[in-house]
Amino acid sequence: MKPKSPVVSRRHFSWTLPALLLFSSAAIPIAKAQDYPARTVKIIVPFPAGGTADVMPRILANWLSQKWGQSVIIENRTGAGGNVGAEVAAKADPDGYTLLASPPPPLVINQNLYPHLDFDPTQFLPITVIGRVPNALVVNPNRVAATTVKDFIAYAQANPGKLTDATQGNGTTSHLTSELFQMMAKVKLQNVPYRGSAPALNDLVAGSVDCMFDNLGVSMQLINAGKLRLLAVAAPQRMASLPNVPTIAETLPGLAAVTWYALVAPPKTPAAIVDKISAAVNEALRDAEVRKRLADLSAEPVGGTPQATTAYFHDEADRWKNVIVSAHVTLD
Repeated sequence: MKPKSPVVSRRHFSWTLPALLLFSSAAIPIAKAQDYPARTVKIIVPFPAGGTADVMPRILANWLSQKWGQSVIIENRTGAGGNVGAEVAAKADPDGYTLLASPPPPLVINQNLYPHLDFDPTQFLPITVIGRVPNALVVNPNRVAATTVKDFIAYAQANPGKLTDATQGNGTTSHLTSELFQMMAKVKLQNVPYRGSAPALNDLVAGSVDCMFDNLGVSMQLINAGKLRLLAVAAPQRMASLPNVPTIAETLPGLAAVTWYALVAPPKTPAAIVDKISAAVNEALRDAEVRKRLADLSAEPVGGTPQATTAYFHDEADRWKNVIVSAHVTLD
């Protein structure tokens, strides 16, 4: 048998080399995902410590640290309605070692409010929604006599602009829930923006402001302590854990506002790493202790695949854009 011609061998080699290189480059992200995480993972939270936006990812970080055997730390980078921290995360290396945990503003709301952003929210890679918490109307009992939504509306209509309304910041879900409420109830409240729930609640308890449309996560502790009065929740139906608390929709049919908290990765993060993180988070959300701690925040665990989370983000962006347009919300 004649040996193969060297020319034929070279042709064969020249055809297989690109294929081998393609296979090798495709295998690199998979190999990285198998080794992930090999060092500390940082989760950026674009709102201050102390609020639900901060507490919820800390619960998750503790669980992931134990599962992975690597530190998972929280870094608070606040400002501009969550845009400061989101920009830092968006420009981080896409290797899975910097993630962003955030409520809706920098992910699906701010692109419809801010004339310019230094990052593209639509380029984040959704991992999963950690949990949902209904917003609620809470008041300082020493400053607001109303005990029902109907009484609150009556007072606000008789005193336009007199009630001061604390929000987590312009463009946050507490702000947009307030704007939706004002539009539907035909009242005018004075917006007082803060840099997150914690400082807003501190001033509400102190009596510096009158009311707030806050999520029930941290504020529930203040309600139970008698420091705040809960008038109604913005959930679609009454909550099983608070059956005697009415919904705002019982007075203003159709008003519902729920805040969710999601985990995303920087643009161009390999899909294999995103999928691995998502699987771990979903496992955490099935853990009994994690579910108990979320319940303490009045939070419903959500979970889901990156694909389902992407679709959810799209729907939420449309929903909040409609509120912004209908209520003529601006940053002024």
